[in-house]
Amino acid sequence: MSTSSQPSKRISADDAHLRVLGYEENFDRKIGMWSNFALGFLYLSPLVAVLSMFTQALTTAGPPSILWIVIAAGGQLLVAMVFGEIVSQFPIAGGLYQWARRLWNGQYAWILSWIYISGVIVGCTTTAMFSADFILPIFTSDTNVASTPMQKLVIATIVVLVALVLNATGSKTLATIAKIGLAAELAGIILVGLFLLIFHRENSFSVLFDTMGAGGDGSYLSAFVTAAIIGLVLFYGFEACGEVAEETPNPGRSIPRSMMLTVVLGGAAALFAFIGYILAAPNLQGIVDGDVANPIAAILDDTLGTAGTKIFLIVALTSFLACVMGQQAAGSRLIFSFARDDMFPGSRIFKKISTRKVPLNAAYAVAGLPIVLFFLLYFLPGALFRVAAFQMLAGYFAFQMVVLASLRARAKGWQPGGRWTLGKWGWPVSIGALIYGVLSMILLARPNGDTSLPFYDRWIALIGFLIVAVTGLVYMYVAKPYQRSTAPEGDAIEVANTLREHRANNDNHDITDDAPVGGTLV
Repeated sequence: MSTSSQPSKRISADDAHLRVLGYEENFDRKIGMWSNFALGFLYLSPLVAVLSMFTQALTTAGPPSILWIVIAAGGQLLVAMVFGEIVSQFPIAGGLYQWARRLWNGQYAWILSWIYISGVIVGCTTTAMFSADFILPIFTSDTNVASTPMQKLVIATIVVLVALVLNATGSKTLATIAKIGLAAELAGIILVGLFLLIFHRENSFSVLFDTMGAGGDGSYLSAFVTAAIIGLVLFYGFEACGEVAEETPNPGRSIPRSMMLTVVLGGAAALFAFIGYILAAPNLQGIVDGDVANPIAAILDDTLGTAGTKIFLIVALTSFLACVMGQQAAGSRLIFSFARDDMFPGSRIFKKISTRKVPLNAAYAVAGLPIVLFFLLYFLPGALFRVAAFQMLAGYFAFQMVVLASLRARAKGWQPGGRWTLGKWGWPVSIGALIYGVLSMILLARPNGDTSLPFYDRWIALIGFLIVAVTGLVYMYVAKPYQRSTAPEGDAIEVANTLREHRANNDNHDITDDAPVGGTLV
């Protein structure tokens, strides 16, 4: 009997890196650096944030509320830097879950992911609900119309389902929509912003520092602190760049850059847009007083006319849709990664990959749960901004769990082993990120200042967070899902040393497909 052997197939350094981390390659690497940046930028979506938060910002604290964009940008840039060197060492689908698992352990990663998934799902909910006030005027004669609760429910459901259908077609579609959405974002912010500033400036720059009576007879400081949500909601989504690490070439270098670019350029774009709308508002005092139903539509209608406003609203629709797609993609990859390690309820179902290399069952879950929440908000339409605060509280808590895990690992001797590191700045940047995050969570958990609201409504962000956290802890200690997984954990120091050794001795070594999973790169 004769035998023949086939030569080993060479695999990429990215896939070899993945095998060292204990996983086989499941995805196609079709999301390049700019598509990866576009995904994070669209998840953060400065245009969506401005359209959603403009009214809330001005009625709460007047034009000075835009200072929160600068404050939050500085704090979240520190967090993005910490995430950058972690993802450079652990470029795995699932992002925060995987980072926490490898820096600490499975239990810690489990509760973090449970909380973060709830934040992502609520993020899909609020983004889709906010879109209604900008999609409805496209189909009506009055561009200054505000949507009813039923219209919000219907429009938000359609947005979520369309995003799901597009996501189901694969990573290539996601990358393409991300690029289209990025172009729409930039056009909607830069072109419209420049047009307003150059040709339709109604107010002087001094109004940016004028409270215009916001806060009423009470302390303006309290009103200004309440407006913190404007900046905190904006800088959320850059971590999505890491959720698709297994679909991105050279993730150890490109994803850290994408994260930081997302924060810096997203913040600059949002600040530019806010200033443009404030300076172009013909009835700025009426907006601050809450007398204008849909301020941005009113400003655009006054400056661009009905036809121009509708064109802009179509651009806004593209941005909202792309933002929801990005949120769904990030959430579904996290659930998939969670389930792949047998850590998620229903893991057998959610770890399946479709023929188009998409975790479709996980995507169904991320799309389906927001539709349930739409009905809750139908009965509590005034709670939308406070539900958004819960989304941010859950997200920021998960972020800071990762930052804390990185500090603990550093104290144990971890020196990040990816191709992008902070070097000697690792400790001060990580400590600064943690301080910023803790202060942000305190602001997000504060009760609504309107004492006429019921207790549960004023504290809805904190109550919702506690329900999610306690439910997750009870399930974790009763079902012990972390015991069902054999995935690597707590190996940050070991992996960092392996990666450094490989780069020092084997940068030119050909890597073949018989490289062991969970072994070394050579």
